[in-house]
Amino acid sequence: MDRPSEFRHTGVVKYPSDTTERTERAGHVPAATSSRVEDARRNAPATGRDVPEGQTRAAVVQLLLEEGPITAPEIGERLGLSAAGVRRHLDALIDSGEAQAASAPRRQGRGRGRPARRFQLTAVGRARLGHSYDDLATAAMRHLRELGGDAAVEDFARRRVDSILGGIAPADENLDDVETVAEEIAGAFTASGFAASTRRVGTGVQICQHHCPVSHVAEQFPQLCEAEQEAFVRILGTHVQRLATIANGDAFCTTHVPVLPGAKPARPEPPT
Repeated sequence: MDRPSEFRHTGVVKYPSDTTERTERAGHVPAATSSRVEDARRNAPATGRDVPEGQTRAAVVQLLLEEGPITAPEIGERLGLSAAGVRRHLDALIDSGEAQAASAPRRQGRGRGRPARRFQLTAVGRARLGHSYDDLATAAMRHLRELGGDAAVEDFARRRVDSILGGIAPADENLDDVETVAEEIAGAFTASGFAASTRRVGTGVQICQHHCPVSHVAEQFPQLCEAEQEAFVRILGTHVQRLATIANGDAFCTTHVPVLPGAKPARPEPPT
């Protein structure tokens, strides 16, 4: 008998441990979240029944993080889930306080029916995604401030954001380039774990960071957020306005970059 062949396929179905199942059903996204989301998107059938419950929940959480606010039909289309399946996952996340319905946008013009509800992660939901070494990082920042004062913290914050955006060339004075560079900034932050994107709003463009891996530290050291804004001004060559930050309890960080038709942005003087 060829005994080694018995181990190739035993027909045994493995179930996740109680701890793993409870963690995933709560919406916690494991370290391999990105690969799970891609697997769910590629392999999920129309009903989504063949995809493990925890994996599908993690994929829903990731979509809420990266693209929220997002509608239930959009989630279903992206993951191949039925309307009932999407509702089951959203209800579980809302009941646990990890997701919420976003405020409905103002109606523009007259249209039929009510606008579709959009959903996004709450601060609780983002916290369960994991913030590695928060306590250690916060303690290190405190120690740095004790040694060198606020100036040392500010210098560290500038060096940190420069390491993220250092490869981006400053925008020219034409408006199209400002928007292009804003997209490059979002891409650089996404590569660093911020799940950033841009969107055109009125006469400006907004840079949105849907996740912040240092938000807990930034709550105590706002210099981290301030250094980001200073870098945006320097690279984009125009003033920007921070509308919201995760560190202050908002759903995501939003920076508005005014882009006025027919006007050239005035490049600010470099800090002395």
